[in-house]
Amino acid sequence: MKILEVVNFFRLGGIYEWLTELLNNAGINEKLAYFIVFFILVGILLGIYYITKGITHYILNAVVSRIVAKTPTVFDDILLKNNTLKHFSRVAPLILILNIGPIILTHYTLTSTFLKKSIDVALVIIWVLFFRAIFRSIRDYLNTKDSYRDKPLDSYLQVVNIIMYFIAGIIIFTLVTGYDTMTFLGTLGAASAVLMLVFKDTIMGFVASIQVSTNDMVRIGDWIEMPKYGADGDVIEINLNTVKIQNFDKTITTVPTYFLITDSFKNWRGMQNAGGRRIKRAINIKISSIRYLTEKELDTLSEIELLTEFIKCRREEIQKYNINQEVNKSVPVNGRHLTNIGLFRKYVSEYVNKNDFISKEMSLMVRHLAPDEKGLPIELYMFVNDVRWVKYEDVMADIFDHLLAAIQYFYLEVFELPSSGDIRSLHLNTTKSIES
Repeated sequence: MKILEVVNFFRLGGIYEWLTELLNNAGINEKLAYFIVFFILVGILLGIYYITKGITHYILNAVVSRIVAKTPTVFDDILLKNNTLKHFSRVAPLILILNIGPIILTHYTLTSTFLKKSIDVALVIIWVLFFRAIFRSIRDYLNTKDSYRDKPLDSYLQVVNIIMYFIAGIIIFTLVTGYDTMTFLGTLGAASAVLMLVFKDTIMGFVASIQVSTNDMVRIGDWIEMPKYGADGDVIEINLNTVKIQNFDKTITTVPTYFLITDSFKNWRGMQNAGGRRIKRAINIKISSIRYLTEKELDTLSEIELLTEFIKCRREEIQKYNINQEVNKSVPVNGRHLTNIGLFRKYVSEYVNKNDFISKEMSLMVRHLAPDEKGLPIELYMFVNDVRWVKYEDVMADIFDHLLAAIQYFYLEVFELPSSGDIRSLHLNTTKSIES
């Protein structure tokens, strides 16, 4: 019975009359008392809200925390971390104020109407924050899974957020203005041209994100090159509007997402997945050092273990051919002969084939390129079976260190442009020649 009396006391404006009478008896006129009572009633509502919110948050936190501690999954821990309880605990106090506010503020019609609309708007915003926290938790949880770590989850989250904000904006507009949803959408259609201009990057980024994800063009962790924008490194973040690339010098390049669709770029993921990293490098041989080898020189080169059997077989084959063809050996051009460049090319091929770090399943060849003003390029085309950058560079350096040192044993010279020392020596020799 006492509870009903208290409810009727508030509902019938008893608290307003009681406070007004109390202030009048204290000598305060009715006009001033009207405003003082207003602030007292607002203070009561705020007190009810914060007390209710504190109790709700405490109960939810105490109960849910115990449940979460006992569950094996990490998803509920992520939900707590993203403040889902904090947002949810505000709902009940606001609903309570929404129901008792108009009763307490019976004599303040405008304030009561404003309070109702404000709480309605606040509830929409809180629900948006609550669901945003849930979707963030889903993203964070999926990021703990290996199969989702390289997916552009941030882009998906931003798309969901934009849809939520758009729906919330429509609801808030109808709550504040009183217009129906169709009127708002009609107005929005008329302003679509302006919206397209304002949100151009967002719309293009949204479309690009879908295409990038659908076609699996780029993943987080991929090494990509975009020379036009100075990007050469690993993708660390894919958002709705931008892609962040950490270059190998540890700088960050930010590129609009839609540039991945409109411009070309190189993705090194194929190399990493294949397990082989290509070597494509040439040694320029001085053409004037290329010649036929004498029998004595062939005897010397036969002592190179990688060429012993090859030289033996080739000498027998060439000798048999020259005898059958009755070749005139007085002119070396006649018949067939072994050349130093040919033996060197064979040696390089045998040497890299013996290297454990060179893939035997992928393309492997040693070839001539077109001669030019820098000599005859002998190109090595092969794949290192370790895609790690440092190891790749070590293997390549070891191969070329050896070949550059070994080339002199084939009576060949590497082409190089004259240095200052060469020019100085030439000048001294010329001077001595003139003086003598």
